[in-house]
Amino acid sequence: MTQEITVHGTVAEGFEAVREEFAAFVAGEPDDYEGQLCAYADGRRVVDLWAGEGVDGDSLYGVFSSTKGAAHLVTALLVQDGTLELDRKVTYYWPEFGVEGKAALTLRELLAHRAGLVGTDAGFSAAELADDRALAERLADQRPFWRPGAAFGYHALVIGALTGEIVRRATGRTIQELYEERVRAPYGLDLHLGLPASREPRFRTTLPMLPTPEQQALLDAQPAGPHTLTSIAYNRHAPEPTDLQSLPNERTVRAKGPASVGGIASARGLAGMYAAMISEVDEKAPLLKEDTVAEFGQPHSVGYDLVSRTHKSFGLGFQATSDTWHPFLGAGTIGHSGACGSQAFADPRSGLSYAYTRRRFTFPGGAAPENNRLASAVHRAAITP
Repeated sequence: MTQEITVHGTVAEGFEAVREEFAAFVAGEPDDYEGQLCAYADGRRVVDLWAGEGVDGDSLYGVFSSTKGAAHLVTALLVQDGTLELDRKVTYYWPEFGVEGKAALTLRELLAHRAGLVGTDAGFSAAELADDRALAERLADQRPFWRPGAAFGYHALVIGALTGEIVRRATGRTIQELYEERVRAPYGLDLHLGLPASREPRFRTTLPMLPTPEQQALLDAQPAGPHTLTSIAYNRHAPEPTDLQSLPNERTVRAKGPASVGGIASARGLAGMYAAMISEVDEKAPLLKEDTVAEFGQPHSVGYDLVSRTHKSFGLGFQATSDTWHPFLGAGTIGHSGACGSQAFADPRSGLSYAYTRRRFTFPGGAAPENNRLASAVHRAAITP
């Protein structure tokens, strides 16, 4: 017998329709649904909702590639500071990288998923996938899978390690350390690149996807060859193929917080980070200047993605969210989705920051389909006078 799932939390005046939309969505979900929805408008939290047995606003989930937003916020801060320069060659910071045809690649091209370095011929071990330094060391010697700069493809498991090695060479600090010092701790955000043991009881284990028969047929029809570019990018060709769904369930991954996929967060934490990026929050000035947000949010790689084999649009380290996912958002919206269904972004034109998390992996991966209706409802409320 299906039980009614109760929606908890609060919305600000003018955002009542968001709660109604969330409740309408949840009413059609299975009994084991868990999810959180949070949004800020001009730095003020206006939506803070959750639903599901055992979940509350402080529950923590694996957010997979939504982690990339935190990693590349650090990169944007360093560019803004003048510590990193987008059009310098990667070898200026990381000389060992310049082998096998990679010597001319710039930081800008790398951030735009144009390096052609989505994995390695032999694949990675589970221990390596949890360790950005180990990934970077392996990738430095790898021949690219396309001529760098000539095309683009989603560097799903490695972009954070590549960026992170450049950050480490330029600053002597890891992305994780700089994120903790400059972003997470000052704002008290529940978005962790390295989950402390003390917060482990709040982590909700990621549950596997349960596709419908129609969805399973689509999954079965996808290219399954072990040596395809897609398989290499997701480490399915390794001696121990990666089970993407289980990554955040490994304590080593949660503890080390690899910058591509290892973030553990609540919707509050994700939305709060994006709010702090573009808005005054808690009487603190926005972390990024308007010009920096525009630079990183401007589409740099648009069209056919060689890894996903679909249309994609990337800025610098971030997805160009208004093109890839939600066309109703303002131009220059900056964000990133995650394979379990999470979505987070900042729309600097409307002042809106949004985040959604869920526990069970979704089909087909990336921002869960419900984000379209939820983000649309939040956006309508935010722009309504």
